[in-house]
Amino acid sequence: MESASPQPSRSQALNHLLGSWRDAVRAGDVDAITRRIKNDLSGQIQREGMDLPPSYRETDPDHYARRLLYRDPELALTAVVMAWAPSQATPLHDHSGIWCVEGVVEGEMEVVRYELLEERGAVCRFAEVERLRATTGSAGALIPPLEYHVLRNPTDRPVITLHVYGGEMDHCGVFEPQPDGSWRREERALSYHD
Repeated sequence: MESASPQPSRSQALNHLLGSWRDAVRAGDVDAITRRIKNDLSGQIQREGMDLPPSYRETDPDHYARRLLYRDPELALTAVVMAWAPSQATPLHDHSGIWCVEGVVEGEMEVVRYELLEERGAVCRFAEVERLRATTGSAGALIPPLEYHVLRNPTDRPVITLHVYGGEMDHCGVFEPQPDGSWRREERALSYHD
């Protein structure tokens, strides 16, 4: 059942995607879920793009804009559109133990993935394991415990991404670099624009 919160009208292609994603979640295997959502999302963007409401493409000058596109609390499935102004980025963060599939709808993103090496209370040590450029139509998945990364718009144009979560990602751990090379974890609440 969909949330009672207001949601934009959706195109037939997006409704088809959401139906496929709900079916994938019902199957229950996280690897199969993320693989199917990733393939569906990437294929849709490459074939036809994403027909999103214009307001979902609006950037915020202070930080990336995060807008709820779809929520199914019974299946723990959420889709969020993010609009990134030039040079906007996340800090190093986790996904609070929630799987995620992220796709680039328009533009190009830099993705830097990290592996958690050590955790002592709020102090962590990470190793950078991958740095890549994700272009329009590309999609990737984060499956805990491999859930640490930084996202950044490296271009001088706005970028639109779509993130599909196995739950409501209303908070995450963010990691601030320390002079000794460690990172200090703190919880951050997440909210939606509009």
